[in-house]
Amino acid sequence: MSPEPPTVFIVDDDPSVCRSLARLARQAGLNAETFGSAEEFLRLQTEPLTRPACAVVDLHMPGLSGIELQKRLCESQAACPVIFISGNGDIPSTVQAMRQGAVTFLTKPFDTRDLLSAIDEALRKHRASLVADHRASAITARMKELTDREIEVMAWIITGALNKQIAAELKVVEKTVKVHRARVLEKMQVSSVAELVRACAVVNFAPAKPVTPAA
Repeated sequence: MSPEPPTVFIVDDDPSVCRSLARLARQAGLNAETFGSAEEFLRLQTEPLTRPACAVVDLHMPGLSGIELQKRLCESQAACPVIFISGNGDIPSTVQAMRQGAVTFLTKPFDTRDLLSAIDEALRKHRASLVADHRASAITARMKELTDREIEVMAWIITGALNKQIAAELKVVEKTVKVHRARVLEKMQVSSVAELVRACAVVNFAPAKPVTPAA
């Protein structure tokens, strides 16, 4: 069975625009879901997205605007890249949208090739984001398997400290540090300190800092 294709969410208060863009997306081999307002989209899309997706959003709509929807999306479980479409070149809104992370801003009428190119870029970004989130979750789960002492040792390992240096900092014998180091690498599923450093960086795990000797 082939994997389910990515989804394009189309949010526009003009039903004819929704229909034409949904048809375009499906012709490109994508799933398409349409919504007549930002409120409808937020009401129906509440679960975390587990497959690549993006939203094509009209800038000016009754009720919540496209800009406001973008803000809400960034804070929601259904966060995904946004492509804005608009019937006029509203420069301040364009600048705000791009600052908030929009993929691009297309003025109607736009070339469908430009929209498909933007959708492709948005889906690549979301796919990469999902992969990064999955990796971070896996690393966090592995860290939860470490004991408190192993966490301490790991914080020193990623500084590049030698076993004897770590032993001195933690006031334990070097043999104990060696055992903990081996367990950390095994539980974190890495084969080198360099790999461990990269894994810790993904989840912002901070390296240890030597205690400053008293003057």
